[in-house]
Amino acid sequence: MSLADPAPVPRRQALLVWGVALSAYVASVFHRSSLGVTGVEASHRFEISAATLATFTVAQLAVYAVMQVPVGMLLDRYGSRRLLITGGALMVAGQLCFALATDVRLAVAARVLVGLGDAMTFISVLRIVAYWFPGRRNPMLVQLTGTLGQLGAVIGAVPLVLLLEHTGWTTAFLTAAAVSTVILLVAVAAIRDSPHRVTVAAAPPPRGLLAAAWAAPGTRLGLWTHFVTGFSGSVFALLWGFPFLVQGQGLAPTAAATLLTVLTLGMLVTGPTVAYLCGRFPRHRSVLVFTINGMTAATWAVVLLWPGRAPGWLLVVLALVLALNGPGALIGFDFARTFNPVNRMGSATGIVNVGGFVAAIALVLAIGVVLDVATPTGQTVPGLDAYRWAFALQYVLWAVGVVQVLRWRNAARRQHDGPDLPVGRPDTVPIGGRGGRFASGNDRRRRRFSGEAAARRRAAPARMRRKA
Repeated sequence: MSLADPAPVPRRQALLVWGVALSAYVASVFHRSSLGVTGVEASHRFEISAATLATFTVAQLAVYAVMQVPVGMLLDRYGSRRLLITGGALMVAGQLCFALATDVRLAVAARVLVGLGDAMTFISVLRIVAYWFPGRRNPMLVQLTGTLGQLGAVIGAVPLVLLLEHTGWTTAFLTAAAVSTVILLVAVAAIRDSPHRVTVAAAPPPRGLLAAAWAAPGTRLGLWTHFVTGFSGSVFALLWGFPFLVQGQGLAPTAAATLLTVLTLGMLVTGPTVAYLCGRFPRHRSVLVFTINGMTAATWAVVLLWPGRAPGWLLVVLALVLALNGPGALIGFDFARTFNPVNRMGSATGIVNVGGFVAAIALVLAIGVVLDVATPTGQTVPGLDAYRWAFALQYVLWAVGVVQVLRWRNAARRQHDGPDLPVGRPDTVPIGGRGGRFASGNDRRRRRFSGEAAARRRAAPARMRRKA
């Protein structure tokens, strides 16, 4: 890769491009989570069971997960701008279909379109971050992207419920499609792939980039980190949290939507905190992953084992702990960034992003089946006991995920002589010379020697090298 213009990037321009890309991600999260608070209404509108309702979300997430690797390859080839525009158009089309659908098959097709467009959005925004900002700022900006993007879930909670109650199904989802159309037009005008004109020379084929990304143990560490940390909060917010709170815990719909909002707003605090810890202790990111999962599993155990319905304060604690899941899953992308060069960032990020959504798909579908089986004959809605058995399935996924994180963490440490972080690789776009504005932290801390200077340095005593 050669760069025709190595001039520094104005901060305002970089923030503008990132801000518009972030708004596209906010819209995608809104579309993704819009079924979470409308699931009860959808079951009445289409006259379907819990298992059939689960297929709506399963179809959406399955397309999202399946498309991550192809989208990552397309991202390395065509750039963020084209994929963000295409993804936005697909999500608008999906919401239009969902607004007008009265048949289950058309509704499922609509969610497939939403999942396809959603699959193109987040990793495209991460690539913009990698190209427009210095590598040392990447962990914080990735966390801010993932955290602020969850504002889409806030918009998809109480406001969408109120709009649905006052205007009806069709008007609510047509409004959502109209707002996304405006964001799409802004993205067309403002987003650029890179701050400089980039000429690609002798670039590896997409399959070669994908194979190289998969071969890196750090990529698979990122995949299993995303798998084990993200599914509980995702499933709760995307579909089964709202019915669990309303049908299982007996909360009013508005109160349940408010708790989902608490979960999302909690991410605004936990996201930057997790980002700071990743930047401050990069060699102990896996410890943070295990801590988040332990807290989540322990809190769910208290909720599920509580005699009768859980008190309000405990449900608030559950929402706040689940707020750690999203930022925790984003640690997987930080592994992908630090174990892969930027030219295969799309492929590595796509691989990582598969993990959490595969786990979410499995859990969404399994909960729907268990709810149908555990609900007594003649009872119209699942009871608290049915929800307890259904959410207990999370512990199977946690066990599998923790084992795999340990496995690939050890493999990554063996490959890189101990730490979670490889030493000395440029972790951002090589704009300008080493040590410049876009150099990585390792590049700034290390002087590069070659030729006779390198030979003299190798021959120098260890004490002199440490002082240098």
